Amino acid sequence: MRLLLVEDDNHVAAALSAVLARHGFDVTHARSGEEALQALVPEGDCFGVVLLDLGLPDQDGYEVCGKIRKRTSTPVIMVTARSDVRSRIHGLNMGADDYVVKPYDTGELLARIHAVSRRTFHEDTSSGIETELRLGPVHIELPTRRVSVEGSAVQLTRKEFDLLALLAQRPGVVFRREQIISEVWRTSWEGTGRTLEVHVASLRAKLRMPALIETVRGVGYRLVAPAG
Repeated sequence: MRLLLVEDDNHVAAALSAVLARHGFDVTHARSGEEALQALVPEGDCFGVVLLDLGLPDQDGYEVCGKIRKRTSTPVIMVTARSDVRSRIHGLNMGADDYVVKPYDTGELLARIHAVSRRTFHEDTSSGIETELRLGPVHIELPTRRVSVEGSAVQLTRKEFDLLALLAQRPGVVFRREQIISEVWRTSWEGTGRTLEVHVASLRAKLRMPALIETVRGVGYRLVAPAG
């Protein structure tokens, strides 16, 4: 998932970016409100989440949130030291999807990022946006979580479906192991590597298409769209 981090403190941004990268996020750092808005001009909804610190040097953070909301539907999580209820309500009214108070636990922040991205995904699918994926003979129905190959239904476990759906939404793109574990299992990479390998092997067997999911040695996996 691509994430736009809006934070004027370079030290804080570097430390947080390192943590997010370990959990599979592709982080773009903006140091001011203007940089954040400029980053959203060409990219649009390519970011999965915007993490917005309210203490910006050039613009009021709440106003930046309002401007972001006018440009994109990308979820915005506000990060601030202001813990009073009025500030939280104001932030949500300006278009924020969630509100995190400093100092925060990194685990909680990651959980909130995943939560808002899940809500956005379900809203998109319920609105008819990219509800089905067709990759040659493979047909994936996202809302009903059904998969078929050449018209024949394939029974997948919950995690197998989540893994397939993640890879299938961006055919040809390499997903890092850490990113897959973070997106599908909602945890860190440590100790989960064997689980991922087992699920990939199971998908290849159940779909009877061993070449569908390619292993990129030392990096991760990608889905190779079949012809026809």
